[in-house]
Amino acid sequence: MNTEKEKKSFLENAGVQSVAASLLCIILGLLVGYIVLLFINPAGAGKAITSILKNFLYFPRPAVALEYFGSTLAKTAPLLMCTLSILFAYKVGLFNIGASGQYAVGAGLSLYLALAFQMPWYVCVIAAMIGGGILGGLVGVLKAYLNVNEVIAGIMLNWISLYCVNMLLTNVKESSTTYTAALKTNSPGALIPSLGLDHLFSNNRYVTIAIPLAVIIAVCVWILMEKTKLGYELKATGLNQNAAKYAGMKEKRNMILTMVIAGCLSGIGASFLYLSGIEQWSCAQTAVPAMGFNGIAAAFLGGLNPIGSVFSAFFIQHITSGGSYVDKMVYCSQISDLISAIIIYFCSFVLFFKHCMNQKLKNRKGGKK
Repeated sequence: MNTEKEKKSFLENAGVQSVAASLLCIILGLLVGYIVLLFINPAGAGKAITSILKNFLYFPRPAVALEYFGSTLAKTAPLLMCTLSILFAYKVGLFNIGASGQYAVGAGLSLYLALAFQMPWYVCVIAAMIGGGILGGLVGVLKAYLNVNEVIAGIMLNWISLYCVNMLLTNVKESSTTYTAALKTNSPGALIPSLGLDHLFSNNRYVTIAIPLAVIIAVCVWILMEKTKLGYELKATGLNQNAAKYAGMKEKRNMILTMVIAGCLSGIGASFLYLSGIEQWSCAQTAVPAMGFNGIAAAFLGGLNPIGSVFSAFFIQHITSGGSYVDKMVYCSQISDLISAIIIYFCSFVLFFKHCMNQKLKNRKGGKK
């Protein structure tokens, strides 16, 4: 009897359910992705799905694999920030679909200050945070005072932000391409320092202190949400605005503050990526950054938990980077994005599977009574 009771309590644990649901989503995503590959070209399906899962382990030499592992971590840091942005807003009953726009504004302000005014990296990061926070706050104001759905406002601002950033960064782009000037040669002081972390990854200069900073911010978000009065008030507002107002909480202020913090997180994420020097912004791009949308999948895959999001963000970036190693002679260049998207899509079903597990446990308990 005691053993059965312990087993029940273990399965009913929210953390256990989140991990089980996440693993189920990953397995289903890989299975469907493999089936798609079989339909396109059965001969290379096994090798293709293996390449996606291997990512940096695709390289046999340990030094090279370690270097590319560092690049995956460098791209995980901004994804983690976008994941925290989505998660934070969702915990307060808001859906921050505008994370991509806030990310774009963060990229634009950090790169412009770095290239046009030669500002140090920490000033650029702060500017990116403020820019993303202002854009997020605008969505919050529209929601709080005009009852404009945050999804509609966020989507519209995504495109406005993208094209405004394109126009702004045209002033600091290379003369022969559509990309912004390289930070390494034009503004080395704006590059986020590594403080020796690059030596751990075969001198990969893209590995910076942004990686541990992102993890520290994730812990701070968890503390804010779970251990502070402000976090309690924000979550209470998300659960029931009228009840929060009746209890004396400033529900409109909480709503705006939530979106400001969410926007700040997305903006910081953009600065973590572009100030590492791993990528340059294209002033001709017509699609909003995918980081904001991948953050949605990582947030749900991590069970809407800031600590779980650290691992889910790494996995999403791992398979996204691994998709580039699919043999382009066998499959078209878009197949890697398709397989990654299928896996990411299934990651959004974590909450659904947790609900199914809870229902099954309740039915089983009710039947035994």
